[in-house]
Amino acid sequence: MLVDSHCHLDRLDLAAHGGSLDAALDAARAHGVGHFLCIGVSADNAAAVKGLAEQYADVDCSVGVHPLDLQPGVAPALDWLLAELNHPRVVAIGETGLDYHYEPEAAELQREAFRLHLEAARLTGKPVIVHTREARADTLALLRDAALPQSGVLHCFTEDWEMAKAALDLGFYISLSGIVTFRNAEALREVARQVPVDRLLVETDSPYLAPIPYRGRPNLPQYVREVAEFLAALRGVSLEAFAEQTTTNFQRLFPLAHLKRG
Repeated sequence: MLVDSHCHLDRLDLAAHGGSLDAALDAARAHGVGHFLCIGVSADNAAAVKGLAEQYADVDCSVGVHPLDLQPGVAPALDWLLAELNHPRVVAIGETGLDYHYEPEAAELQREAFRLHLEAARLTGKPVIVHTREARADTLALLRDAALPQSGVLHCFTEDWEMAKAALDLGFYISLSGIVTFRNAEALREVARQVPVDRLLVETDSPYLAPIPYRGRPNLPQYVREVAEFLAALRGVSLEAFAEQTTTNFQRLFPLAHLKRG
C-alpha cells in the first residue's frame, strides 16, 4: 500500500476522470494508493479539505496557510488556527514555511506566520508540514528555535544533502515528489539515495509537478506510484518494500491518520 502524503484534492484537474473526484480516487486506489493527505493552504480552503476528509474514509487533511497565500501584511490568527486544528480529521499543520523565490519582499511576514504555525504545533502536538524555497537558512533557524518535541516533514524537497541532513538532525522527515524523476534533478536523486529508509515519504503534490512520463500534464494522486517505482529502483529495493516502509513512516509521523492496512 502506498500513501500520497501530500496532495491538493480540492484543486485537481479532473478532466481525465470525467470531472469526478470519486473516479480520480478510485484510479489511485487501483494503482495501490491506500491513503491520501489533503493539504490546507489558506483560510479559504480549510473547510474544503476538512469536508473531503469527512467524506472519504481514506483521506485525512491538514490546515494552515501557505507562505504565498498570506493576506498582504496580515499573519493568520493563532486562535483561528487552533480552532481549525481541533477536528478529528485534521492530522497535521500546514503547509507553512518560507518562499523567498516569488515574494522576497514578504519575508518578514512569512517568518511571522511560520512562527505562528510552529507555536500551534507546540500547543497541539501535531506535526508540521514545511514548504521551503530559497529560504534555507531562515527555515532551519526557525525550526531550531521552535525545538518541537514532535517531528514534521519538509515536503516536495528540492534542496541539497546539506539541508536534508540538517533537517534530519532536527528529527524531520523528507518527502519527495515527481521532481526527482526530472532529467535535471541528479542532485536531488543523490539526496534520495542518502535519506535514511525510516525518514522518507513519497507524494505527488498534485495537481502540480507530475512525474515522468506525465510531466507537463496535470498531476493526479495515482501518479504517486510512478514516483515510488522510480525511488525504489534508485534505492535498489522492491516497490513492495518501498511502499511498506514509506507507509510505516507516514503512520509514525502522522499518528492521528486513519490508515487501514492489510
